[in-house]
Amino acid sequence: MKKVLVTGASGQLGQCFKKLSSRYPEFEFTFTTSEELDLTLFGVVSAFIRKNEFDYCINCSAYTKVEQAETEQEMAYLVNAEAVKNLAEICCENECTLIHFSTDYVFDGKKEIPYVEEDETAPLNVYGASKLLGEEYIRKHADRYFIFRTSWLYSDIGHNFFNTVRKKAAAGETLNITTSQKGTPTNAYDLAEFVLELMAGGSEKYGTYHYSNQGEATWYDFAAEILALSDSTAELKENNDFKTIATRPSYSVMSKEKAEQAFGIPILHWRESLEKLFLGLN
Repeated sequence: MKKVLVTGASGQLGQCFKKLSSRYPEFEFTFTTSEELDLTLFGVVSAFIRKNEFDYCINCSAYTKVEQAETEQEMAYLVNAEAVKNLAEICCENECTLIHFSTDYVFDGKKEIPYVEEDETAPLNVYGASKLLGEEYIRKHADRYFIFRTSWLYSDIGHNFFNTVRKKAAAGETLNITTSQKGTPTNAYDLAEFVLELMAGGSEKYGTYHYSNQGEATWYDFAAEILALSDSTAELKENNDFKTIATRPSYSVMSKEKAEQAFGIPILHWRESLEKLFLGLN
């Protein structure tokens, strides 16, 4: 039986892996939170992975506060880069395959067609820059790894756009949503399932991949679909005057062709995946 470590288990993606783990009896899972396993402590992490002889490490630990990262730069780089470097080196030393998640924010949004993995990176904010450095550390220090750049992650768990829209709509609030960014919503359960499926298949096609759901949308489009599936009568308005501290790419749609061809696992359109999540909530 293959042994799997999932870090950052209290976060949205980590909890999705935990919910789906029972479907994969061929794996023995260990879930740790940042409080239980501090990835910035090299010696502690090295001893833990060596002692347990993990075959896979799925790193769901991340600093994801895009706005706060602009003023908490040290923390963003510590979690998204330096801790990832530790994992890369330790996993390499212990012949453990590292699976890591990055972001569409490594791109500057100047393209008008979906980004491919080989496109030049040029992050516009600290969050994207810290995630990119984490990627670079993995490519430098690890030999068996999968990096998945993803975007607009949501689920029924935790703080995310999906839950915020539903909460505000239920409270009868007017929703003011931007149309100035175009990307792709990604159901976190779909991402977790994709990774578990490639692990179950024993894939060794290591490298950097893009994974989001298919299609593209603005945040306004995403909100409108959430409201429609919620049968909500909440008012939705277009608002592009909202000021943010962190600059975001105006276009960050990513091509999934490389991942589909490598692993042969189908990827749902974002509208279909959103509807699937609603069906599970009913």
